[in-house]
Amino acid sequence: MTQKTAVRPGGRSARIQQAVHQAVHELERELPRDALTLPRIAERAGVTPSTLYRRWGNLAELLADVNLERLRPETPPADTGTLAGDLLAWSEQYHDELTSRPGQRMLRDVLASDDAERRRCCSDLNRQQMQTIVQRAGQRGETVPSVETLMERLVAPLVYYLLYDAEAVDRTRLERWVGEVVAFSQQAGPVKA
Repeated sequence: MTQKTAVRPGGRSARIQQAVHQAVHELERELPRDALTLPRIAERAGVTPSTLYRRWGNLAELLADVNLERLRPETPPADTGTLAGDLLAWSEQYHDELTSRPGQRMLRDVLASDDAERRRCCSDLNRQQMQTIVQRAGQRGETVPSVETLMERLVAPLVYYLLYDAEAVDRTRLERWVGEVVAFSQQAGPVKA
């Protein structure tokens, strides 16, 4: 039975999670990926393997959990002064992060997870970033798209290409997607931010 770890626990549980995540990070720097095992991670983290099996169930779920933490943005999206600029800056950063070797590994690990809640959390992280951009643009008086429009017309195609054809995405394509979603929002009229 796999325990869900999407919510950050407190106390001893948080210390264990932190130690295990740190152990994974260290071992990934030292060993080939296929050399990672739950017993090896447990030894490095100073916990018993049964703790890892009880909490994560298997190596794939543990790696997905570690990588989900890596996907959490450390800062809000860049504020460039315009909706289009903010969306383009976010898109470029997201693309750069997830086309890197660690980024591609993160995507694969999270998608390989059997935990639908963990995968949904990735969507929620992007939705939160879009919400920040929309709110900021609305405060500046710009006509803004809904967060769902951004998810459907910018985030979804970007994630699709990151999964299946990352090399096909360049600045020109990102600019086109951003331009199209901004134009769509202006034609559709203002929405509540």
